[in-house]
Amino acid sequence: MDAAQLFQLFEENRNEERARQMSAYMRNLFPFLGIQTPKRRELSREFLKEARKKQAVDWEFVKRCWAKEEREYQYLALDYLKRMEKWLTARDTVKLKELAVDKSWWDTVDVIDKLIGNIALNHPKINEKLLEWSVADNIWLRRIAINHQRGRKEKTDTQLLEKVIVNNLGQTEFFIQKAIGWALREYSKTDPEWVRRFIKKHEGKMAPLSIREASKYL
Repeated sequence: MDAAQLFQLFEENRNEERARQMSAYMRNLFPFLGIQTPKRRELSREFLKEARKKQAVDWEFVKRCWAKEEREYQYLALDYLKRMEKWLTARDTVKLKELAVDKSWWDTVDVIDKLIGNIALNHPKINEKLLEWSVADNIWLRRIAINHQRGRKEKTDTQLLEKVIVNNLGQTEFFIQKAIGWALREYSKTDPEWVRRFIKKHEGKMAPLSIREASKYL
């Protein structure tokens, strides 16, 4: 199965009623085909399995997916990148940034941040770029900087985590306040005392939403 055949398969499984529901859930920011996640994965399973055998990221395929209107194609591109994660390099951070700032919303950004985070774990030089993103004009780059270490547990760079969060204290944007709480909440599963100390040190500048989210498991 090639990309054209897969795209045709997606079109053949269009469901207009479900598409309206899915678009409404996403505040009608994007049109949908109406293909839910389990079905999308079923339709793309063979293609993704064969693609992984090539052991090289096909960025043209990713671009083709991102250029399409319906949101499922962006999800397909991210499913593909997750499968190809082993072959992502530091140079690919630029391409991932381009995806993050195009057709941006939490549903794509919160996958891209993990992809970038795993690159940064293997290539620490990326950390300087993430520090820059933590003060970017684009809120989604800030969110990536804050949340890219999710799931690292004991491998978390706490100095970097504190810096990127402090750079965003005082932000009124919901998605930034939520990201701060989410990042701290996740790390509290590994080192709750560190998170307690952080909240105590910075609570005067932290939004109530961030504190509430961060304290969930404390």
